[in-house]
Amino acid sequence: MKTFRSIFRPAMTALCAAGLFATSVAAAPMRSAESGEIIVAAADCYSIGQQVADQHGGTLARASESNQGGQSVCVIVVLVPAKDGQRPRRVEVVVPAN
Repeated sequence: MKTFRSIFRPAMTALCAAGLFATSVAAAPMRSAESGEIIVAAADCYSIGQQVADQHGGTLARASESNQGGQSVCVIVVLVPAKDGQRPRRVEVVVPAN
């Protein structure tokens, strides 16, 4: 039992460190191979989503990038508060990603 614990702890530490490294690599901006420019689409959709939420007077629930008809768009979901204690309304807006 003691041997299992002595092997298990360093192995789990190594796995956790590898997982943290993998998530930081996945969250890094992508670099385009042809032109060498950096593509930061998720941050742009998030900032667009914040603006749409402010316009609708709600809170941003989700902002994701999608491809519709060969064009890159941001799909924004905003929760708009309802009146008289009702559930908030869910508003989905599709905005071209610039």
